[in-house]
Amino acid sequence: MEQKHPLPPFTLETAKQKIQMAEDAWNSQDPKKVSLAYTVDSEWRNRSLFINGRKEIVRFLTEKWKKELDYKLKKEYWAHSGNRIAVRFEYEYRNENGKWVRAYGNENWEFDKNGLMEKRYASINDLEIINN
Repeated sequence: MEQKHPLPPFTLETAKQKIQMAEDAWNSQDPKKVSLAYTVDSEWRNRSLFINGRKEIVRFLTEKWKKELDYKLKKEYWAHSGNRIAVRFEYEYRNENGKWVRAYGNENWEFDKNGLMEKRYASINDLEIINN
């Protein structure tokens, strides 16, 4: 049985540990590595996209990081209860035109009993960074 510790129900300490693990994985920009934190049939809403399963996650992230260069993410704890964690995040990247962008958002996560994320709902807003 595939497991990803820590397992739910989460404490404040284990919720923060799970968040740091997610931040580290996403900053690796390794789509396969990131996908292994999710169930095989994981459901995502990412902005206006609906993504289902690890294969689609890998495809999505591969394309994302081709366009979001010099990507750097920071996640912060917002709340948790049982098998759910809410985070706020921000990340910066340089787009294909060389312009820097900062993205802000919130995510709601739901985990199965084995600590794999079953559902990820992300609301994200982008803001071009203007240097004066």
